Amino acid sequence: MPEAAQGDSRAPETLADLGEWGLIDRLARFAPPRQFDDDAALISCADGAPGQEIVVSTDVLVDGVHFSDPTTAAEDVGWRAAMANLSDLAAMGCPTALGLTVALVAPPSTAWHWVEGVYTGLRQALDSCGGVLLGGDCSSGPVRMLAITALGRLPRSADGGPIRRRDGRSGDRLLASGPHGLSRLGLALLCGEVVQGLDQLEPGLRRALETEAIRAHRRPRGRFDVIHALADCRPPAVPWRVAGADSSDGLLAAVLSIARASGCGAALSRRHLPMAPAMATLGQGPDWCLAGGEDFELVLALEPHWANALQARLPGSRLIGTLTGSEAPEGLHWLEDGRAIATANSGFTHFLST
Repeated sequence: MPEAAQGDSRAPETLADLGEWGLIDRLARFAPPRQFDDDAALISCADGAPGQEIVVSTDVLVDGVHFSDPTTAAEDVGWRAAMANLSDLAAMGCPTALGLTVALVAPPSTAWHWVEGVYTGLRQALDSCGGVLLGGDCSSGPVRMLAITALGRLPRSADGGPIRRRDGRSGDRLLASGPHGLSRLGLALLCGEVVQGLDQLEPGLRRALETEAIRAHRRPRGRFDVIHALADCRPPAVPWRVAGADSSDGLLAAVLSIARASGCGAALSRRHLPMAPAMATLGQGPDWCLAGGEDFELVLALEPHWANALQARLPGSRLIGTLTGSEAPEGLHWLEDGRAIATANSGFTHFLST
């Protein structure tokens, strides 16, 4: 819908009206077709030599939106900022990272100790995943902000290839590389939110869950191990065709993005939600699993034999459903006792009106 013309009483559209996905759809009109379909951009080198494709990802973290002093120490800000981008590289099929560039915006009153902590966290994340700090930029501004660009190299061989959202097919199994909802629980604990059912857990189990959740929120990990496992367990007769996305915006958002790009629907099983057992007993557990966001796991759509082999290879992974033959109007169906139940789209989004 275009902006209101002069004399039109309708208010102009806002980013809150569009939502994050609507905004991305609008911005995609300024780029080549399907350029915005994936977690990162895939760039072929001029000579077209195999193994020379570069993957580029960019994310912005803003104070008060993605981190805050009460919930996130400076080193954790740096770690999470790096992992937000490194996870996108893994989601495209990169087995490792080349490096990061960092643009820092901060008020002049910002303490050097905070900046030092952020860059320490960035370096720690790179040390754990590979890659180096390549450079960047600094500027003053009214709010602290990090804009990070990550670079990776994508292999083109029998041992690997691209992961694109659009490469799913009807009948593919959907796999989540790890549990979901822990990061959202960790944020709730750090913010003092009421967590339904937490006080009913046995004390030792409760302490373990709280520790795991806070660690998941502050120190997520990029799942490059999944890419290596994918190559190692691919059945010999199965060609490289993997659809996927990272789940930083939530499990449902990742599933729906794959289904939408692949022209498919999706069917998920409530009994196979990827949750830690203790998480499943909490009142908000299922909702946070589906739409809590910031778990930075991978969601993949694979040929069934390959999916089964990968699930057996990856501890903590879970087969959660399938891609279906045609895109359902709601985008997603639940399976309960063999019965399909339509449900609404869900996931984290920026630009909510306040």
